[in-house]
Amino acid sequence: LFKNPEDPIFEEVSSTIHVLSGFINEPPQDVNYDFIYDQIAPFGELISTKILHTYFNQNKLKCQWLDARKYIKTNKSYREAKIDWDVTSSNIKSDIPKLLEDQHIITQGFIGSTNNDHSTTLGREGSDFTASIFASVLNAKSVTIWKDVEGVLNADPKEFEDTVKYKDLPYSETIEMAYYGASVIHPKTIKPLQNNNIPLYVKPFDSPKSSGTIISNAEKAHYKIPATIIKKNQILISISPKDLSFIAEDHLSEIFSYLAEFRIKINLMQNSAISFSLCVDNRESKIKPFIEKLISDYHILRNEDAQLVTIRHYTDEVIESLTKDKEILLEQRSRGTAQFILK
Repeated sequence: LFKNPEDPIFEEVSSTIHVLSGFINEPPQDVNYDFIYDQIAPFGELISTKILHTYFNQNKLKCQWLDARKYIKTNKSYREAKIDWDVTSSNIKSDIPKLLEDQHIITQGFIGSTNNDHSTTLGREGSDFTASIFASVLNAKSVTIWKDVEGVLNADPKEFEDTVKYKDLPYSETIEMAYYGASVIHPKTIKPLQNNNIPLYVKPFDSPKSSGTIISNAEKAHYKIPATIIKKNQILISISPKDLSFIAEDHLSEIFSYLAEFRIKINLMQNSAISFSLCVDNRESKIKPFIEKLISDYHILRNEDAQLVTIRHYTDEVIESLTKDKEILLEQRSRGTAQFILK
């Protein structure tokens, strides 16, 4: 992008990498893996946006670079930080509306910071959520997010042929799909937009004039084609009291307290008289201490290398095609959703 080796951007990028190197070479302030991850991960966003900012201005697209961490304030739940909406809203309103009067702004997605300025990240696909935060506070007319697919599809095109693009979707259905693991949109993206009735456009970056998918408050009937979402690297954990007593409220309370302590999100759960089963992402750094808390009072069974298949607006034909010749470890159905844990 820059032919002149003396261009200041080279020194700016070098200086940013120097800050990263300094952090890596210093003894850690906190040995918590998630904390360390969040101090390192933002540098990709910082460097790439500085490069784009310089390139845009040199090509007559006037824009200002802002550090999103000065505006997006969060708690200390590293890697899945929760937004402090009051402080964040005040920060964004303080100067961004004035800056936008005569120029564009380029900033980072995915990142924020605590009140003592430690970097945080907002979770998978967190850049979409960042766009939603800025848009809701600024009461934007719309939000557009750019993806490597033609819009919101009814399945991952890397896993399935003949996927179908949704022309439009209501907020409610998009929230459901994101919750169950549809990777195209961060689960938290929709709610701030829904609150202010701001439409969201999902478009392909290699075809910017494409219509993509429009997500709004319009309830449409034609979106109810089956949508398939697959989450890999799952673990099914079955928990039963060693004294063979019924799984009662006090057992569930204890189990859920440990799930909250280790910030483990349940993707599916089911209980019987003497056991409680849950399917979660298989992250050993969380699963191991969770099981250690329970092992003295409970029998623990684990099924690893599992897949969680979720089908919205399922049909018998779709279920058959996805589960045929597969070992089903657990299944669950409601009126609109069917889920299967497959070995």
